[in-house]
Amino acid sequence: MANRHPEPDSPELRARWGQFAWTQGNATLAQDIIARYPAGRQRSAVMPLLDLAQRQVGAEENTQGWLPLPVIEFVAKELAMPVMRVLEVATFYTMYNIAPIGRFHVQVCGTTPCMLRGSDDIMAACKARGMSKGHTTPDGMFSLTEVECMGNCASAPMVQINDDNYEDLTPDRLDFVLNELAAGRQPKTGTQDPARHTVEPVGPPTNLAAMVTENHDYRGEW
Repeated sequence: MANRHPEPDSPELRARWGQFAWTQGNATLAQDIIARYPAGRQRSAVMPLLDLAQRQVGAEENTQGWLPLPVIEFVAKELAMPVMRVLEVATFYTMYNIAPIGRFHVQVCGTTPCMLRGSDDIMAACKARGMSKGHTTPDGMFSLTEVECMGNCASAPMVQINDDNYEDLTPDRLDFVLNELAAGRQPKTGTQDPARHTVEPVGPPTNLAAMVTENHDYRGEW
């Protein structure tokens, strides 16, 4: 895993993000989010508000978005929380980007099911395109992160790119997805195996009764 370090505070960072405030639409949405929680528990809204702030930054930069320190401070003020508490949340969860990000954030699952199904080859395909973990390509197009399980073990290996999952990958299939994104087109999300619709089993349906019929001679011998 690449180390996660917040973008250092600087006068340039303050000049760019020091006056961060919700857009009109997000201000209404933020109040709706906070209102979900009972009195005295509004700090529980920290995660959705960080996500909302990250998306607002992303809308300005045409990326997935990230959380500059002044934006984290803004969320802390919104919830009357110590800034450190909000920073702890932002740095713990990889769903939050704490440094500038490329147009497309390629998150490769490297957990055991994906590894057994070829995630090393997927990572190698990313590196062949000039990506390296924890960095953005010079053209600003792709950022690469290795992450833990994202729950698509039945269709491993997989990557998440911004908000979309791409599953049943091979290096060639990944290259196609990345080429489509770079060209401004939206490739099909989900499984990239033409034989699958979602994550149904590959091959004909099976059940335990069929397995017994096929493998057992009914005299107790296999």
